[in-house]
Amino acid sequence: MSKAITQAEKPLLVFWLMTMTLLGVFPLDVVLPSFPALAEHFHTSTTHIARSVSLFAIGFSCSMLLIGPLSDRIGRKKLLLASMVVAILGAVGCLAARNTPQFLFFRVIQAIGCGGFILSQALVQDLFFGREQERLRIAMATAGGIFISISPVLGAWLQLHWGWKASFYAFIALCAATWIMAHRLLHGGFPPTAPGERGIFRAYAKVFANRHFASYATISAITFACHFSFIVVSPLIFMDQLKLSPHEYSLTLLLYGAAYVVGGLCAGVLHKRLAAATQMAVGLILIAISGVVILLLAYLFGLSTPTVLVPMLLCTAGTTITRPMSNSKAMSLFPDNAGAAASAVAAVLFIAGGCISAFISTFTHQLSTSLGLCFLILSLAALALNSWARRHPHVL
Repeated sequence: MSKAITQAEKPLLVFWLMTMTLLGVFPLDVVLPSFPALAEHFHTSTTHIARSVSLFAIGFSCSMLLIGPLSDRIGRKKLLLASMVVAILGAVGCLAARNTPQFLFFRVIQAIGCGGFILSQALVQDLFFGREQERLRIAMATAGGIFISISPVLGAWLQLHWGWKASFYAFIALCAATWIMAHRLLHGGFPPTAPGERGIFRAYAKVFANRHFASYATISAITFACHFSFIVVSPLIFMDQLKLSPHEYSLTLLLYGAAYVVGGLCAGVLHKRLAAATQMAVGLILIAISGVVILLLAYLFGLSTPTVLVPMLLCTAGTTITRPMSNSKAMSLFPDNAGAAASAVAAVLFIAGGCISAFISTFTHQLSTSLGLCFLILSLAALALNSWARRHPHVL
């Protein structure tokens, strides 16, 4: 089967991949403003409803670990279509749930189906080539940050006008439209790229045994952890400590999304002028600078919205400049195991993001300081890895 695509198909394929990027973050963030309404509907506490976030993340992570290498063995199209059907069934189950355990169960089912959206990274590897891959990954990383920022705002709007069920109806509609597009665009069935692979986790052993892959995946994980840590602790900083209203807090997240746009534009410009290793170094230096700035501003002026937001915008720009390139470098090492490679990178991202954000959140009264120190230490470690990979180029 030829994987070549025509020029006429490319814009629609890019739009479809962007929709998959949206669906990867939408079901997790869009329900956050609906927690009180969900708690009231199911006659429980918001703490119990909040467990749906943790359960969703667990189901999503476990699913993508299986789906990536499975897609290399049995093909992408059928697995992707099946996963979207499972995600829709999970969302329908959430709407029909009569109590909290049923709701939590169907959230896990929805998350397992959403694990299929990790195949968007493998499909970039399959459908595009060379610098096109890198440009598209920059655009997808930028869009992912924007979607993370606007999803809670959209969730608040849906909750205000139609209640908590509206976010699930919106997800079902988007997922159904994406399923139809996948069925039409992925012609030829996308047969296996590594049909002879034996054992799902042998594929992971294969990719992680490559030191360059491990280095690039770690760099990507570090930049994601910086971004994810801020998302996790931002409600504690802005609403609990600085006493911003939910509306004011949502506006700060919109600025965060704007930083992703600026970072994406810078990444596109740098991509045309600099080598990949140099571009990654530029982004990591920005993250290191943001760590220094947040420490200095907190020391000189104390905790305030500007002293947190300004360095975070710098960090976001650095993340957007670095992560698409490190992802692309990691994925390019295993074109015949793109599914396993995509899942491996994503697993490292979520493990690092979860662990580091959990660590930072334990410093309740020193959140900005702990953020700044982590950004500085992690970015220096990533710069060291990038320097090693540049000095020891991978030999095909």
